[in-house]
Amino acid sequence: MTAAALLPAAIPSPSQGVWHLGPLPVRAYALAILVGIVVALVMTQRRWKERGGDPDQVLEITFWAVPFGIVGGRVYHVITSPDAYFGEGGEPLRAFAIWEGGLGIWGAVALGAVGAWIGCRKQGVRLDSFADALAPGLLVAQAIGRLGNWFNQELFGGPTTLPWGLKVDDAVAIAAGHPAGTLFHPTFLYEMVWNLAGAALLVWADRRFRLGRGRVFWLYVVVYTSGRLWIEMLRIDPAHGFLGLRINVWTSILVGLGALVAFVVVGRRHPGRETTLLLTPPSQQDDEQDHEQIGDGRLDEHQQDADRPGDHARDPDHALDDETAADERAGSSDEDDRLTR
Repeated sequence: MTAAALLPAAIPSPSQGVWHLGPLPVRAYALAILVGIVVALVMTQRRWKERGGDPDQVLEITFWAVPFGIVGGRVYHVITSPDAYFGEGGEPLRAFAIWEGGLGIWGAVALGAVGAWIGCRKQGVRLDSFADALAPGLLVAQAIGRLGNWFNQELFGGPTTLPWGLKVDDAVAIAAGHPAGTLFHPTFLYEMVWNLAGAALLVWADRRFRLGRGRVFWLYVVVYTSGRLWIEMLRIDPAHGFLGLRINVWTSILVGLGALVAFVVVGRRHPGRETTLLLTPPSQQDDEQDHEQIGDGRLDEHQQDADRPGDHARDPDHALDDETAADERAGSSDEDDRLTR
């Protein structure tokens, strides 16, 4: 008798992940990502405003960060799981089928950061400050995005007899190498709960310790990687490994340790929160304006000097006129002398 028959409770998988509105397919995976982006945007706007920024700046930066993040996430996924696209029997064109699932978070964060940097430069604000405002919303977006894996019946863990085991279609279970009716660890649910708890921790720590200079973002990386580490080790989907561990496990270890070091180092060098969100501090902007005004004043003064009547030392034409007038006066004086003789 299977585990599904013995246990009274189990998490069922959705019967479908795609709906059609006429010729247009609506995919649960895409909807989960879009909802996550919207929620993260709203949360970031609120946190950015609390830090003294303009919420509209968040929208402008998002226009750069999101497309970069989606491309980066897909590239990372294809590089770390190439067999389905370039292996035996693979279909290379499917590498562009983002709607089928497959976005690597580390590629999304890395290339998304490039897009955010461009957006921040255009808005004249600090990237580390924006990253701090974004971090909790990013975790919530990742939690919502995992619902797409649930609808796609993918990326689940190994068999389990726990009452919250995940039931997938018989064909999916058999394709994974297990009998029909087998229950699996719902890793999508584990990561959802972990990410939501992590987002709450970030908000609390930020308000309690007034974190700044990118420390909220580095703490986000530490929290996420520590959860992804053990969740990744439960998964049984095919993945490339190194020294007995999946690539994503190694990535979580290395990136998590790097983020922990960055969190400590930045905290020692810059305790507390930054005083401005701007790339150029207001005091420096005032100094630059003063220099510009001084420069304009000097130009005006020089122009006034050049226009003063009788002061033609700097004007060659005026100097020539003065010499001509002097010669005429000298000639008149000589003629008067001859008449008086």
